[in-house]
Amino acid sequence: MSSAGESDCTTRSRPRLPREVWVLVAANFVVALGYGVVAPVLPQYARHFGVSIAAATFVITAFAVMRLVGAPPAGFLVQRLGERRVYISGLIIVAVSTAACALAETYWQLLLFRSLGGIGSAMFTVSSLGLMIRISPPDARGRVAGLFSSGFMIGSVGGPILGAVTAGLGLAAPFLIYGAALLVAAAVVFVNLRHSTVIGGSDEDDGPPVPFRTVWRHRAYKAALLSNFATGWASFGLRIALVPLFIVEVLGRSPGVAGLALTAFAVGNISVVIPSGYLSDRLGRRRLLIFGLTLAAVSTALVGFTTSLPVFLVAAYVAGAATGIFVSPQQAAVADVVGSRSRGGTAVATFQMMADVGSIGGSLLVGLIAQYFSFSWAFIISGAILLVAALGWVFAPETRGRPPAEHTPARPLGPEAGGEVP
Repeated sequence: MSSAGESDCTTRSRPRLPREVWVLVAANFVVALGYGVVAPVLPQYARHFGVSIAAATFVITAFAVMRLVGAPPAGFLVQRLGERRVYISGLIIVAVSTAACALAETYWQLLLFRSLGGIGSAMFTVSSLGLMIRISPPDARGRVAGLFSSGFMIGSVGGPILGAVTAGLGLAAPFLIYGAALLVAAAVVFVNLRHSTVIGGSDEDDGPPVPFRTVWRHRAYKAALLSNFATGWASFGLRIALVPLFIVEVLGRSPGVAGLALTAFAVGNISVVIPSGYLSDRLGRRRLLIFGLTLAAVSTALVGFTTSLPVFLVAAYVAGAATGIFVSPQQAAVADVVGSRSRGGTAVATFQMMADVGSIGGSLLVGLIAQYFSFSWAFIISGAILLVAALGWVFAPETRGRPPAEHTPARPLGPEAGGEVP
């Protein structure tokens, strides 16, 4: 049976998704594609100002740090102004700051523009997840989450390929192309969402903000924070920072092979993320989260013991597929808790921040672990963090079909009254 507030679709057919979903998926694809275009040339572009390698890589670090710092203000803005305005504003800020990088005359100007881009990225990311929650039918939140994730992943795979082509036009060209593409994406989103009946005719029509303390009471939300931290640590910190070094120093391969390993992970993720989202709408979020996180923990730990490239690529694919299993249900679970009738900017921002904290912390700590202990220990500890996240969901309730936080009374009812177990 359908729970209260769900769409009137039949159980024998998938609910039809609003067109706003496809507009936002396309925008996410453009963002990820463009980031992949500029990422390969950014260090070299910084180096042409005559700075050290450390200074060149700090441009990337500054972007990540400003994303983290900008998340709480972005959540506050979503609470006050609504997801739509913050989403479009974030796109414009990233577009203008990225295009400005092409016109930078000094290293410090480049650093400033990329830092501003990190703030815009935080605004876009937080409001993007908020919009996903708002436009997703309650019985299709997993499908929509899968589509959102696949848009980012496909763009991130295609971006470096396109970047290799545009780099031939000069180091500054990718920044101008990305900036122009983002402005077009912002205009398309503005036109298609301006009078959206799914979100509301205007941001003033949105429901009141859901208090963060109300969302915090849900054990599922706390489990989602932990699992998103583990996602950031393993998917961004470990794989981006350590896998290229592992390929070269342990497997004895060229640096170019590292790209093949990261592609194997991305292909595994893309091949599973949409089916997993659909299954989470049928079977629930919790079981897929526990299974996916556990599989990711085991496969990540085993990667550190591989001694041949073919085995490593298989393990990377399995780890990517395992991540794809739990990413969609994880986002759908947050959507279940927050609900689609009120703004949850602070809760969404906190959820996103956990991935950024995991990414930054992971990229710093896995290198130290590998240096002072071994590469294997870095992968084992990362797997252990994923396993702890899986245990968090073992003790969390199922969210599919449950009332969102905005409907939860101040004093939760016990299970015998049909309420959530405190």
